[in-house]
Amino acid sequence: MAFFLEALLGGLMAGMLYALVALGFVLIFKASGVFNFAQGAMVLFAALAMARFSEWVPGWLGIEDKFLGNVIAFALSAVVMFALAWLIERLVLRHLVNQEGVTLLMATLGITYFLDGLGQTIFGSDIYKIDVGMPKDPVFLLDSVFPGGVLVNLEDVYAACIAALLVVVLSLFFQKTSTGRALRAVADDHQAAQSIGIPLNRIWVIVWFVAGITALVAGIIWGSKMGVQFSLTTVALRALPVIILGGLTSVPGAIIGGLIIGVGEKLSEVYLGPYVGGGIEIWFAYVLALVFLLFRPQGLFGEKIIDRV
Repeated sequence: MAFFLEALLGGLMAGMLYALVALGFVLIFKASGVFNFAQGAMVLFAALAMARFSEWVPGWLGIEDKFLGNVIAFALSAVVMFALAWLIERLVLRHLVNQEGVTLLMATLGITYFLDGLGQTIFGSDIYKIDVGMPKDPVFLLDSVFPGGVLVNLEDVYAACIAALLVVVLSLFFQKTSTGRALRAVADDHQAAQSIGIPLNRIWVIVWFVAGITALVAGIIWGSKMGVQFSLTTVALRALPVIILGGLTSVPGAIIGGLIIGVGEKLSEVYLGPYVGGGIEIWFAYVLALVFLLFRPQGLFGEKIIDRV
């Protein structure tokens, strides 16, 4: 039972990180109808900015307090992501209004390669470390209930809590603020939103900035776990089955889908891996996504598209 709980908790924590990356896809698609293939590059770019600013800020400002230095580095990285969102809207999206979906997809592919090159040109291409003070040592819980206790990685616990907190903040932002309601209005109907005075261009900047902050948090967490390197862009590939499972237009779906994928990967690797030769954790999520595409292509919480002719 203790072993099952370890696998279950590990899957839930990994699932929250998958959901965090998937949120970037969902937020942008809901507000602009763009499938943002550049989300992985945004995670890498944001993580590079955070890693380098955390190195540079103490020397620039003469700060010895590590926590304060990280806070300033995070603020500077957030400013960079806002500037990036503004430039993407100004130079790309503004000129592609009412274009075909495949055109917008190709535009995000171009943004992906541009960010990969720009980030490494400005911040460097080495492997960098992000240290925000999350504990690395594992701990044993429930010693009195199970012999030997349940082994839990504290860094994963902190990361999952941060991801859950961000999800709650985003949910409140969308439900309780006027800007959040405007974003939902744009998601429902662009032309109707414009007709009642909602500025579409400003909404796109906001939603790309929110997606950038999500990418920044995800980049910090993943960078803290395995270092900031070029392979960080592949994190987005792990989020694709999540949005297929949960639905491309549903924020709760991204969360539930992430948890299902995370738990399914861990439990399948532990209990089914020995029978299929191992490595099931690598392809389990994609097989599950394929099944959903065959039988429920809109996902668990996605909106079913009905074309009237």
